[in-house]
Amino acid sequence: MIGMFRRFRRLLTRRHVAGPAWWSVVSRLPVYLMSLATVLVVREQGGSYAQAGLVSALYTVGMALGSPFLARRADRDGRRGVLLATGLVYPPALAVLVWGTGPGTPGQLVLAVVAGAALPPANPCMRSLWARLPLHEEERETAYLWEALITELLAIGAPLILAVLMATDSAGTALTTIAALGGTGALGLALTPLPGEAREKGRTARTEPGAPPSVLGPLREPPIRALTGVMVVAAVPIGLMTLAIPAFVDRHGTPGHTGVVCACWGIGSALGAVWLGRSQAEWPVHRRFPWLLLAYAAGTALPLLATSECTLGLALAVGGAPVALISVSEMVLVSTLNDSRLLTEAFTWASLATVAGQAVGQQLGGLLVEPLGPHGVFAAAVGASLVTALGAFACRGLFAKGMLAPIPATAG
Repeated sequence: MIGMFRRFRRLLTRRHVAGPAWWSVVSRLPVYLMSLATVLVVREQGGSYAQAGLVSALYTVGMALGSPFLARRADRDGRRGVLLATGLVYPPALAVLVWGTGPGTPGQLVLAVVAGAALPPANPCMRSLWARLPLHEEERETAYLWEALITELLAIGAPLILAVLMATDSAGTALTTIAALGGTGALGLALTPLPGEAREKGRTARTEPGAPPSVLGPLREPPIRALTGVMVVAAVPIGLMTLAIPAFVDRHGTPGHTGVVCACWGIGSALGAVWLGRSQAEWPVHRRFPWLLLAYAAGTALPLLATSECTLGLALAVGGAPVALISVSEMVLVSTLNDSRLLTEAFTWASLATVAGQAVGQQLGGLLVEPLGPHGVFAAAVGASLVTALGAFACRGLFAKGMLAPIPATAG
């Protein structure tokens, strides 16, 4: 574990790496809590849960509609213009939503879509930068491991930041502050100089010269479509578990402890990334990916043995160990299966695939939790994760044939 922290330190203190890496963390704060924050704001304004849910849903719709367009612009023209524009538009859009509109008004609904569409694309931009920065392959793998780890830490820590802000003021002030931080981070990421800026505006593609552009972008290639499909199904168990966990805690513990139990899942994933991450680089990604998904299926089965909130927390911590490592493998596959000119868009589609799978899982969990109970939903999560693993094993050959030569490292 100490060796892994040393690898992170060496990477994150490198010239040309520290700036974008840390700005990207700030810019991604809204990603992990804005849907919850909008619900709290609408409720604080006196709106119903139905109105709050509609605003949150429209924010997500705007994000789904806007992010592929922004990513394609970033790939074509470079990250700077897109991050500057979204970093300037996003905070005011949310500020006006909070302070200038009321629940159920047309203005609030329109601004929810606008704010979602203007969310700075920090996640895909940073992940495509890791593929383009002058790093050796071992360093690049460490970078993707850092991405997976920071995702878990933000998922755990961002709601705590929201709680602290709300304890000192209102939900509206908290949302406005977080939006301002996200916009500031996007501006910082945009203005941080990088070696070979032209590299972002279209490095020589690793496919045949002059390949015509496609409306589908990265999804025109069979290996990318297969990976996207696997990622959608892999996210379904996460959505199922987000319904099953609170239902279990409600029956077997104290409802107020749900957040702590859920945090065990993220902590287990983060520890798995740090503890087991070093050994992953020695195994070709198209081979290790299916086995990690099989371990993920075994991990989702552990909550079936839980009889109390303590045993559920332990089961989630142990079973969550492969989750971040799966995310690392997905990022490596995205970067090595895609044309280098389309990386930002490719990472955007990967994120949307995960969001879509979780949404499907949440909907299914909502339908199943009453008739089947939490253990029935846990069983459904095991079934979905086994289907994911089988799909990944079936696609191993397709992934291997589609992998392109890595971008070579240069001095920097």
